[in-house]
Amino acid sequence: MPLSRQRPSGKRRGMNQHETESSPLILAIDAGTQSIRAALIDLNGVVRKLVKTPIQPYFSERPGWAEQRPEYFWDMLVQTCRKLWEDAEAFKADIQGVTLTTQRGTLINLDRNGQPLRPAIVWLDQRKADPGKVIPGMGLPFLKKIKYLGLLVEITENCEANWLRQHQPEVWEKTDKFLYLSGYLTYRLTGEFTDSSANIVGYMPINIKIGKWSGNFDLKTHLFPIEKDKLPKLVEPTELLGHISSKASEETGIPEGLPLVAAANDKACEILGAGCLTPDNLCLSFGTTATINAQNEKYVELRPLWPPFQSAIPRQYYTEVAVLRGAWMITWFKEEFGLQERLEAMQTQSSPEELLEKLIKDVPPGSMGLVLQPYWTPTPGIDACTKGAIIGFGDVHTRAYLYRAILEGLVFAMKEGAQTTAKKNKTPTGKITVSGGGSQSDVIVQMVADIFGLSAHRPHTPETSALGAAIDAAVGLHFFPDFPTAVKQMTRAGKIVEPIPENRQLYQDLFDRVYTKMYRRLLPLYREIQKITQYPH
Repeated sequence: MPLSRQRPSGKRRGMNQHETESSPLILAIDAGTQSIRAALIDLNGVVRKLVKTPIQPYFSERPGWAEQRPEYFWDMLVQTCRKLWEDAEAFKADIQGVTLTTQRGTLINLDRNGQPLRPAIVWLDQRKADPGKVIPGMGLPFLKKIKYLGLLVEITENCEANWLRQHQPEVWEKTDKFLYLSGYLTYRLTGEFTDSSANIVGYMPINIKIGKWSGNFDLKTHLFPIEKDKLPKLVEPTELLGHISSKASEETGIPEGLPLVAAANDKACEILGAGCLTPDNLCLSFGTTATINAQNEKYVELRPLWPPFQSAIPRQYYTEVAVLRGAWMITWFKEEFGLQERLEAMQTQSSPEELLEKLIKDVPPGSMGLVLQPYWTPTPGIDACTKGAIIGFGDVHTRAYLYRAILEGLVFAMKEGAQTTAKKNKTPTGKITVSGGGSQSDVIVQMVADIFGLSAHRPHTPETSALGAAIDAAVGLHFFPDFPTAVKQMTRAGKIVEPIPENRQLYQDLFDRVYTKMYRRLLPLYREIQKITQYPH
């Protein structure tokens, strides 16, 4: 759908003598797992104003469940936007469009009146459907023979719609629209049931190659049997989702009638906002899920029949190797072992993470042989029985060594993923860009450079998800003719960190001779632990 934009309005209302002429702005809303952000971003990629509201990611009524009220996400978005205007009201005249990026895989059931029927199932949820009620029994021997049965069991049992059909059929029967969080927030902003095809990440009947819902002869249509009329209309990134409604404007303060331009899920936007346009430039992110991602014009599967994700650039893709709850391990350490830093942070108005970074400044690279495997929770591509592991303890080790080993273990896992990515893409890694919260840590960025043996690049802003969404909007509104031009103008490298030669060699030896051997050697023990304790089920 074509987009149009207004001409910049000259000088901004209320500007003082030190301000220059106004410039076009994009309002980028980033609804992540830990917070909701609203950012005003100009065409040079400068975040002119940002408000961040922490949110409660989920609540659990049963073990393994992760849910949240859909209205809570909207209320927090409204609150965030209202805060933005408190001292940025004068910027409203310069806003040319709005865009939205959200956490992946959080699903919402709405009735015919657009009201939620149940809490949202958050992407961290671990409930399982019965795959035997989805996969035809007559096909099991054949699927087992060709070694695809395990994969089909995995995806059908993780499909939220399958669980809802089996356990809450009355909810499914009343469901008029089944939306991702992105689709729900788009509905609240515009009144339209429309979503970006690049937001459809998970167990949905979509043809990733073309960004359309699957046809009747596509296997996914039968593995994820969702009626087409329950699904939103799909558009590509840069296309129009709708316009800000009068009701949404009244609640949020966003000017009525502004176009809402399709972007992509937060990870896709993060890759774009980090300026990673080619498969040799990997984007390493320390988010709630630690990931190593590669953008590619080609469709590449890292695992057979496991598709890549749609990129924030139409008809492009990105591959991903993930450690679920990656940066969550930092929070886990802070909660379980960082009481001293938490108390000191309250007294000094600093963050516990800053104090933890000081804690490890004297811990040598390699943590004196303490090596960690970061599989604290089931991870895609890894046997479900796998546990986290730490080996190499000695009397020299303190909690500071443990904290550094956690960080090193996460980067080791990302390096292993980078090797798989390079092999499948047939493109050697030439550059690492560190994004997410970890990019703000000097220790982590240096660790990445040392472990990968490559220059580690920081983006000029840590708000790469919001920036990537703003790039989509800027291209969609025709401020730039194409993505390379927009990325060149709106992104740039911040600090570039080079590997330290002696550290690089130490890490290479630990990675090759210890870390990469841990999983295979410990897997039999993990399986015995599961048999004995029945954990995890």
